[in-house]
Amino acid sequence: MIQLKNVLVATDFSEESQTALTYGRDLARTFYSTLHVLHVVSDASAQFATESYSAVLPDLQRDVEDAARKQVDALLTEDDRTMLHARAVVQTANATAQAIVEYASRMKVDFIVMGTHGRGAVARLLMGSVAERVIRTAPCPVLTIRHPERQPVARDAFVSLATA
Repeated sequence: MIQLKNVLVATDFSEESQTALTYGRDLARTFYSTLHVLHVVSDASAQFATESYSAVLPDLQRDVEDAARKQVDALLTEDDRTMLHARAVVQTANATAQAIVEYASRMKVDFIVMGTHGRGAVARLLMGSVAERVIRTAPCPVLTIRHPERQPVARDAFVSLATA
């Protein structure tokens, strides 16, 4: 029997991430898991490391992290917090995929759900794919969600998976 104690939804607040959260919630409910919702904020000091910005960087970074924290908190319902023991997490890192994988390892996550923008091969080559890097390096299975316009899998599908 498959047991999922910790389900992680990595979000960038896109439509795909919203759909991934729907899947993550249903998985967490079906398996009586803890739901973790993680957003990774880029480290401003790595992006704007020049003398002219050094005085404002800590304030800018704090503002970005606070705004992200509010957004992640807003994603969680009271039901998520009580039934799923949901955790809203914001981390700052230079490498988003690495931060997701490290969080999953540290928190003993059993399953990661995340949106993917479904870029073509050339765009992936030039910009890279966070989802692809997570899939390659994650310590657990990863479900990627590409099409938010499609209906999520019926909850019954997860129930049958849980009882298989």
